[in-house]
Amino acid sequence: MKMRWHKMFLLLCMAGLCVISVLHFLKALSYVSLSRELVSLSPNFISGFLWDSRPLIPQLLETAEVGGQVLRTPGYYRPPQLINNPPKLPSSAYSERLNAEDMHHAEFVLKEDTAEYFVHTKSGGICFRQGTKSLDRPPSEKPERSSHRKSPPSVPRQQHSQGRRKWVECVCLPGWHGPSCGVPTVVQHSNLPTKDRLTPRLKPRRVINAINVNHEFDLLETRFHELNGVVDVFLVCESNFTAYGEQRPLLFRQMLLNGTFDYIRSKVVYVFLDHFPEGGKQDGWIADDYLRTFLTRNGIGRLRNLRDDDLFIIDDADEIPSREGVLFLKLYDGWTEPVAFHMRKSLYGFFWKQPGTLDVISSCTIGMLRYVYGTDGIRLRRREYYTMPNFRQYENKTGHILVQWSLGSPLHFAGWHCSWCFTPEGIYYKLMSAQNGDFPRWGDYEDKRDLNYIRWLIKTGGWFDGTKQEYPLADPHEHMYAPKYMFENSQRFSYLLKNPYIS
Repeated sequence: MKMRWHKMFLLLCMAGLCVISVLHFLKALSYVSLSRELVSLSPNFISGFLWDSRPLIPQLLETAEVGGQVLRTPGYYRPPQLINNPPKLPSSAYSERLNAEDMHHAEFVLKEDTAEYFVHTKSGGICFRQGTKSLDRPPSEKPERSSHRKSPPSVPRQQHSQGRRKWVECVCLPGWHGPSCGVPTVVQHSNLPTKDRLTPRLKPRRVINAINVNHEFDLLETRFHELNGVVDVFLVCESNFTAYGEQRPLLFRQMLLNGTFDYIRSKVVYVFLDHFPEGGKQDGWIADDYLRTFLTRNGIGRLRNLRDDDLFIIDDADEIPSREGVLFLKLYDGWTEPVAFHMRKSLYGFFWKQPGTLDVISSCTIGMLRYVYGTDGIRLRRREYYTMPNFRQYENKTGHILVQWSLGSPLHFAGWHCSWCFTPEGIYYKLMSAQNGDFPRWGDYEDKRDLNYIRWLIKTGGWFDGTKQEYPLADPHEHMYAPKYMFENSQRFSYLLKNPYIS
């Protein structure tokens, strides 16, 4: 009798799993069902009373000068016109050679970072400048634990301090930890297994940040300002094809030439992808992977004076790592690799905060990138480094056990992932240029491209399948709400900091 009950219990469990699997399958098929279409029409009908109806961009394609067609950029972006005489840039061996003809061939020579990040005390200790509260007090004395505690009357204070062992202690500011006050909170609360082995480097690593860009120019500008003082070179890849395979204008190239990014131009290596991968039209994931492969190999191949212990970070344009986390990796030894970042997830703007974090592997040393990943950025983004052919050989060569870890935690963000963070016109452009692989491809449905419908999605936090989010608007005063540069320019970035359709 007892065995029968066990068999019946197992059968019920198996039946339940089968039912759940079927429901998930039906849910996937129902993305474009009649009921979903009916639901998606209602916001368009209602929104006509809430916003002035704007017609769809009447013509997405225009004839290119070289033949074929080019996907036109939304009017919202107003791409700068290419000028014949770019403004004169600050003197730099790289920037002087960066012009319209050879900018996608020019090499970049990495220089040493000579900034003084640490202060050396008289007693031989070191304190991280940014994380240390005060360096004015005598470094040979340990501060009193309580300012109200007094020495006994019979013992003079001078004798009390003379009998104490002399040592150095850095007084850390909030958010910084460790003997030298150089370990940020995102490391202190991470799953790094070697926290007790962290030591400041004598010579900072050089940091290489690689990004593919389409039309995420506001987020790109924010990244440049967030990481300008930490990253030594930005590898920015742009193609004259969208991820869908349609031709597009080289907007970032125009901005480099007309002076828009003069403040960072001397740190930018422009990577130009002038072809669309074979098979990418039919399978969008081929195109998506190839972008990162080309970016990494072309960009790294043009860098000179690289060292194996320099740091490589590859991000999507809507992923911005925090300055403190990147600076730690630049200045400290003792951490393992590869490295992921716990990023705060947002949708349409930082006001719609999504649950959890985006924990994406995006960083390692140049040595690991070369020997383990074959200088292929898409391999780094995956979690299969231990299956790579040269993994064990590289581990034996370095003498370190390679363990993947993540900066930050689900409660301590080490960056921002702002998905679909555009105006309605920008979201429209993203829909039309999206790859042909992440189905359903919402840009294929006319009602999903309607600007009034997109405004309704931004207002409600809903998604293209007709579902609505169940989380409230985020508080702009919360920690790591958005990058500091956006708050400093809140008028420009107001559409990302506050929901524009909620008063």
